[in-house]
Amino acid sequence: MPALAIMLQGTGSSVGKSLLVTGLARACLRRGIAVRPFKPQNMSNNAAVTADDGEIGRAQALQARAAGVAPSVHMNPVLLKPQSETGAQIIVQGRVHGSARAREYQALKPALREYVLESFARLRAEADIVLVEGAGSASEINLRADDIANMGFARMTDTPVVLVGDIDRGGVIASIVGTQVVLDPADAALIRGFVVNRMRGDPTLFADGMATIAARTGWEPLGLVPFFERARRLPAEDSLDLAEHVAQHNGARVCIAVPMLPHIANFDDLDPLAAEPDVDLRMVPRGAPLPAPCGLVILPGSKATIADLAVLRAEGWDIDLAAHRRRGGRILGLCGGYQMLGRMIADPDGVEGRPGSVPGLGLLDVETVLTGHKRLAPVRGTTLADGAPFHGYEMHLGRTDGPGMQRPMARFADGRTDGALSADGHVGGTYVHGLFSDDRQRAAWIARLGGEPAIRCHEAEIEAVLDELAAHLERHIDVERLLSLAR
Repeated sequence: MPALAIMLQGTGSSVGKSLLVTGLARACLRRGIAVRPFKPQNMSNNAAVTADDGEIGRAQALQARAAGVAPSVHMNPVLLKPQSETGAQIIVQGRVHGSARAREYQALKPALREYVLESFARLRAEADIVLVEGAGSASEINLRADDIANMGFARMTDTPVVLVGDIDRGGVIASIVGTQVVLDPADAALIRGFVVNRMRGDPTLFADGMATIAARTGWEPLGLVPFFERARRLPAEDSLDLAEHVAQHNGARVCIAVPMLPHIANFDDLDPLAAEPDVDLRMVPRGAPLPAPCGLVILPGSKATIADLAVLRAEGWDIDLAAHRRRGGRILGLCGGYQMLGRMIADPDGVEGRPGSVPGLGLLDVETVLTGHKRLAPVRGTTLADGAPFHGYEMHLGRTDGPGMQRPMARFADGRTDGALSADGHVGGTYVHGLFSDDRQRAAWIARLGGEPAIRCHEAEIEAVLDELAAHLERHIDVERLLSLAR
């Protein structure tokens, strides 16, 4: 028999659907239930490499971990990776399918439906229950035709829905009740209950609110979930949440600055640093200078490297970087950030937009040519300056060459070298994502910058937070009742 399924949809984006599915997946695992996470369509530049050598949204990889299984491309069969304000790269079952503007994508959805249903069927064949996560808002009726992400998917598969609202934003009663008002009655009939998320303060103050929503909608109240502070230790899905996601550590001796580029990608690279008490990780918004003095500036990954390099220059951050370099500060480029540090980035085939080339920052003696082939692979090795080990993954377009690579930053276990270093070793670049997840690698960087590493096992910390999240949801959601709604 195929697995049962239940779907969590939201009144809007960033209401906490991903976190709730993560916690429920761990709660199922603790009950001995074989569970799989599934998100038909996701939009995020924060991606993970799967065991089957594809890529999915980072949130689904975390949900797989919470479920105690390896991540699979079938957990997120359609991934949209924004490359501009109106266009995105389309990843289908882990592989690049093409690119499209928003309106063009709407016409592609009927063809993508078969991939979504195939992946869903595969997961149902290997589990007791599938926890499905919607995308954006359930009430986006302007996008309802051919929908594969929310009510369209629920109707196709006859999957019951639990609606999630975020009280921290305000207006949660109107957002939940209003969702019922605008939905087609047949769609609304699939919603069996609701959860109000991110309550701060005395929960008894919203008891009447829960009763009001239930009375007006006829939907069952399944829980009022207090704000879970330790969620900061888990990867953020949306770059818009990054500034709030990073905790401030008063008295930290190590300052690390990261310019918040518009198309920042794989920003969970920074999470292990943000968790360290002796690290003050500063996410620098547009309009603000890079802080000075600061021990390290990290140029993060980017889904649109040339466009983000133009923004970096427009913000004057190139001038700040040059001053930081003159003061002896360290600079690290990760993936797209590594490409920016070189002398030139060429895009002869128009992979990111109009064909052409642009000068890089000139801090590393390398040049990059963007190509259509994407490299996806887990890697492990050591950084050559200190012999510190690491494990992570590659996920990039482009080929980088030049004299600077005669001073590589890292050597992989298979003997290949990666990245480049400046002559004094203060500027480096690498294609490795997940570098700081390795405790010894992270400790080496913090010590080099004059700090004291405190977290001895980052992976154990993540596991502990997942267990705490599950326990948190068990206290505030009727999990048994929620799971009983699945069919």
